[in-house]
Amino acid sequence: MLVVACPGQGAQSPGMLVPWTEVDGFADALTRAGDVVGLDLLAHGTTSDAGTIRDTAVAQPLLVATALASLRAVLDVGTTRSLPDAAAGVVDVVAGHSVGELAAAAVAGVVTEDEALGLVAVRGAAMARAAATEPTGMSAVLGGDPADVLARLEALDLVPANVNGAGQVVAAGSLAALAALADAPPARARVVPLQVAGAFHTRYMEPAVDELAHAAAGLAPHDPVVPLLANADGAQVADGRDALARIVAQVARPVRWDLCQATLLALGVTALLEVAPGGVLTGLARRTLPGVETLALKSPADLDAARDLVRRHAGTPLTAQESQS
Repeated sequence: MLVVACPGQGAQSPGMLVPWTEVDGFADALTRAGDVVGLDLLAHGTTSDAGTIRDTAVAQPLLVATALASLRAVLDVGTTRSLPDAAAGVVDVVAGHSVGELAAAAVAGVVTEDEALGLVAVRGAAMARAAATEPTGMSAVLGGDPADVLARLEALDLVPANVNGAGQVVAAGSLAALAALADAPPARARVVPLQVAGAFHTRYMEPAVDELAHAAAGLAPHDPVVPLLANADGAQVADGRDALARIVAQVARPVRWDLCQATLLALGVTALLEVAPGGVLTGLARRTLPGVETLALKSPADLDAARDLVRRHAGTPLTAQESQS
């Protein structure tokens, strides 16, 4: 049983798409996606510096476009066939971390690829504007007793914005509170500031929720053709409108990737393929999904291994009981 995982913000790096331009159709896919979002995504993925692609309004469309184009490359899907049609019966479950949820929704067929790109353009720009209103940020808290970590965050009025499992919680809130956390971390924990522009998945992002809701209101989402997991609670979402509403609301709510991984274990997933730019979610899976084979799609050199993983693990349908869990 195969899960495809789509990474979130922070996975991007300068020049990450340079080797991908040699893959047939990849550059064209990024150029087309850039036309949809109004950005030169191919340039941002090949020549833009770290500061440029750190911008939320750039990073989020770049990540969604890269995830979709790299999965097309794995499945060897031409430009005329829809990605959900290609994924159905091959990908058993799909999930995305934070902005990766929009890529996952396109793979599942809840929205089209162009609709996902249109929404992520609104999402990224709206979140960038919301982040600019107050000096906020995010820091990873690695290790420590979970209860102690949460208690320390609460004492500092910080939010556990990403609960990722494997002893990793991402704290979000004011820069002053994050500095206090770094100065006096929980026992046996390490605090690492993240290169993001604001306190995502907290109340600070409520204005962005309103903007994204307005953009989503004009869409007619479809029920997933590939089982889709939600960031809010790790549940499988069967209704398209519910899936889209959850993605909109998630902008200002914590990501529970730990619960998504718990669901994957319960479903009996045997392999996880993290699409490009892979690495972060695969690292978490290796520590929290025992016995599950993992592969991070980092460059075209990984394509053959990814296709082999798909051949060996894909196409195991969920049982009726699993579908309702």
